[in-house]
Amino acid sequence: MQPSPSKEVIRWGVLGAARIAINQVIPALQQVASAQVIAIASRDLERARDVAARFSIPRAFGSYEALLDDPDVDAVYIPLPNALHAPWTMRAAGAGKHVLCEKPLALNAAEAGEMIAACRDHGVQLAEAFMYRHHPQIAQALELVHSGDIGLPRLVRGSFSFELNRPDDVRWNPQLGGGALLDVGCYPVSAARLVFGTEPVRASAQAMFGASGVDETLAGILGFPDEAYALIDCSFRLPWRQALEIIGSKGRIVLSIPYNPGLKPTMLTVIRGDDQKTITVAPANSYILMVEAFNDALLSRRPLPYPPEDAQANMRALDMLIAAARQTAGA
Repeated sequence: MQPSPSKEVIRWGVLGAARIAINQVIPALQQVASAQVIAIASRDLERARDVAARFSIPRAFGSYEALLDDPDVDAVYIPLPNALHAPWTMRAAGAGKHVLCEKPLALNAAEAGEMIAACRDHGVQLAEAFMYRHHPQIAQALELVHSGDIGLPRLVRGSFSFELNRPDDVRWNPQLGGGALLDVGCYPVSAARLVFGTEPVRASAQAMFGASGVDETLAGILGFPDEAYALIDCSFRLPWRQALEIIGSKGRIVLSIPYNPGLKPTMLTVIRGDDQKTITVAPANSYILMVEAFNDALLSRRPLPYPPEDAQANMRALDMLIAAARQTAGA
């Protein structure tokens, strides 16, 4: 169901009433002029009706299939557990719906490839809902790197952790694609790939695997071409922290809140020897910018700013890290 070039609004459906949908993406969709949320589905019909009433969404469905059968829905947002991304993306593609799927796109790179092929075969667009890349601080950081302000980038240090204190959270469940690497480690891995503009060729890692089998804390190294490296750590057991440092041959850039700044101002600090300058970036809603970029691509028929192949490449790097960690642990 490709929208015509003259169409001005993309009609959205939401598959699932996850916290990320309720707290961030549905409000973002409703603030984008070219988006209209017309339907939400949950396996619990009352849950769907409650969320629909809260956001004045006209249609509530008690199954994902029913929403996909709605001919008025042009695109769907999928905030389901990681293990459900692939099956419901492919079913959405088969129903002719464009798909904005939560990160990580899939459980692994092979599964991501299947999703990409399904969407291509059905003539619909697929994007990973990696909102952080749309924040203007990321464009500013990349501009500084490309301008040569810090020389050639040689090392990226990225961290993302928080204490996951809900024992029934799906992220503790290996069958649903749980683990710190897929949930938050994907951010610094993606950032390193953006900075270097290439893909990692080797990885080493160690992890603490919990009783359920998911990685609760992981630390790893990605080796990129030309002797560039990324040091990555992520955790469900460490305090809330997010960090990104880009180190070049002549200096470094430090981002204050690189992945999920909310609506706070952010700062980039450029350090060269004893010289230091701080650039303040005004608050921005990354989720709104992400939706606007996706809708613009659909309505204008222009390429997506980040094609799904980028998500598959990120999955390859994540695959390398978790494989290395399991090998180290003898798992």
